[in-house]
Amino acid sequence: MSGMSLLLLFIYSAFTINLVLQCAIGIKGVAESAKPVDVSTLSKSFIMFLSIVLLWFFFSRMLFPLVSGIFIYIILFPVSALLYNCLEYLLFRYILKKQAEDEKIISFPTGFTAAAVFICINISKNLMETIVLSFGFIAGVFIINFIIMEIRKRASLEAVPVFLRGKPLVLAAMGLLSLVFTTASLLLFRMISVG
Repeated sequence: MSGMSLLLLFIYSAFTINLVLQCAIGIKGVAESAKPVDVSTLSKSFIMFLSIVLLWFFFSRMLFPLVSGIFIYIILFPVSALLYNCLEYLLFRYILKKQAEDEKIISFPTGFTAAAVFICINISKNLMETIVLSFGFIAGVFIINFIIMEIRKRASLEAVPVFLRGKPLVLAAMGLLSLVFTTASLLLFRMISVG
């Protein structure tokens, strides 16, 4: 795959994961977070990246040749949730020496990992494409954090009706932005497929 195709794949995954997060999954703590990037968020992003790559390898290289069909997608969510939570527990408990729940940090739902692995299984053909997609998913999470923080900052500076302040304004703005992300994601997917 050429460098341009990898770049398009990276941008596609960043826009796609934004779409996935906006549609249903959500990130806990983004609207209340004062900083979009700290040690805990970077640690959780690394765990997410590692779990996406490991799960892609498990499902596409080990399990898919043995069992095909819809069974793989049925066990995708519980296996991804189990691996992500285990890696998170091990990192916070033994490496960072603190509890993940004690801090006011951004927490990613386990469905995020399952959605990212689902996209990787269906799109990527090799390890390099999976790594690029995973980095794109993580970049998409940081894009969401910065967008939500900017919306909150602008809303506090401008005259916003009382019933729209806070989370309703963030929800409405992210819903409108999802239209842009959907269009860009579909266009990039078409460009990747043609190239």
